[in-house]
Amino acid sequence: MYIENNKMTRQLPADCLNDIFECLEENKITLHSCLLVNRQCCDIAVRILWRNVWYFQDNDKQRVSLSIISTLFACLPKGSKDHLQKNGIVINTPTQKSPMFNYASFCRVISISEIDQMVQYIFKEQPTPSLGSLNFNKYLLSQEILKMFMNQILSLKSLEYYLGYSQNITFTCLPEAKTCLMDLTELKCRSDIYSEFFYQISQICYNIQSITIELRDISNGLADLILKQNNLKSITLISISCDEENEGTKSLISSLAKFSLTLTKLKIIEFYIPLSFITIFKNLEELILSFELHPFDDFIQLQNINFSHLKVLKFLYAIPRVEMLIKFLEINGKTLTEFYVGDHNSKLNLAIAKFCPNLKILFTIFVEEELDTLETIFNRCQYLESIRVWCGDGYLNDKEFLDVLVKFSPKNFYELEIYYCSYHEPSEILPKELEEFFLSWENRISRRSLSLTIFNNTEGISLEANEENMKIIKKYEKLGLIKKFRIEEYDYDEDD
Repeated sequence: MYIENNKMTRQLPADCLNDIFECLEENKITLHSCLLVNRQCCDIAVRILWRNVWYFQDNDKQRVSLSIISTLFACLPKGSKDHLQKNGIVINTPTQKSPMFNYASFCRVISISEIDQMVQYIFKEQPTPSLGSLNFNKYLLSQEILKMFMNQILSLKSLEYYLGYSQNITFTCLPEAKTCLMDLTELKCRSDIYSEFFYQISQICYNIQSITIELRDISNGLADLILKQNNLKSITLISISCDEENEGTKSLISSLAKFSLTLTKLKIIEFYIPLSFITIFKNLEELILSFELHPFDDFIQLQNINFSHLKVLKFLYAIPRVEMLIKFLEINGKTLTEFYVGDHNSKLNLAIAKFCPNLKILFTIFVEEELDTLETIFNRCQYLESIRVWCGDGYLNDKEFLDVLVKFSPKNFYELEIYYCSYHEPSEILPKELEEFFLSWENRISRRSLSLTIFNNTEGISLEANEENMKIIKKYEKLGLIKKFRIEEYDYDEDD
């Protein structure tokens, strides 16, 4: 999307433009182009763009990083610039004039690790005759930027703090931090950050709803911070190098028990705790488990538990013993709207059709002999809107799969994601057959536009490898039958 007609945008009320630009929040390249349309568009888009300026899709990350940090440097108060200059740190800014906006005040997300990376880029690109080491200079500049954030941001929503060497950045002790951090709702951090950080933030923040913890050594104060929260709803535990048996870990786990009734999302990645711990969270809506090697022997503790509000269930790598998981689905499958399994079992696929009638999103693995099972799922799961499948190397044949999809998928179905696994055999879909598929899709009752994503391996032998197939896809994009088309490289760590 690109807005070119200035006359048209002047006729649109500001609230309409705001709604349009809100839809572009994740598409930062397009949102940035909206800054150049006219002053009204710029005033609206800049606030959305800088709300979370740290994450963007761009092939030249270093160039964008330099632009962000140099803009923030231009926004620094004179006292900060003088302090940095005394230490030999001077950063080139886009213009000598004062910035058009107070960009820092628009931020609602701070990522200290991204700031660190961007600062590193700027010292690499603009080396200065500074007085200290690279790490010290990074600390000084990062500290002044964080001071500015604490002064200018009236209500920070999300804070990410994963750094190791910069653990002594003490922005939380600044007087202005109380106002800035008081309404924090999301915290992502390492468990080994210096203890004073956790003590300080626990005196300010009481309404954090989502916490992601990368578990290493457990600093004092982390468990206390968790206990201070009033309404924690989401917790993610990621084990990096953590001793599950030490007292700090036990204290952390114990602190979560306070939220047995409020917690709605639990995600555990390679953190081996007894699964019986999960049974206390009766109001879970999302449960995501990622164990690459763990055999799930104690899933027996969960198989008979009724999680009456459970909507999303994901097993990113290994799955429990199938008989246990089927028993779990027999009790909880009816409420599920999203189910993800990263392993194949034909009995499990039949159980999905039997026990999960309200699914909207499904990712499971079928082999080529399971087209009948796939058809059964389509017939019984009438709310299904999205499916992810594997094709090639003994999994589904993509041509046969598309035939079943167009004939039997429910009327509200619109999103298809295909993972091509084959390293030997190219896609069997010919341009004529692909054209027939889109013509048949166009004649469906619902006529919902199709969203199509292809996850390719490095060999590039999926259906888009045929140039004629790509011409057909582009044709139906222009006609509006395909709402969105993407080609991605397969990521084994993907969980969404």
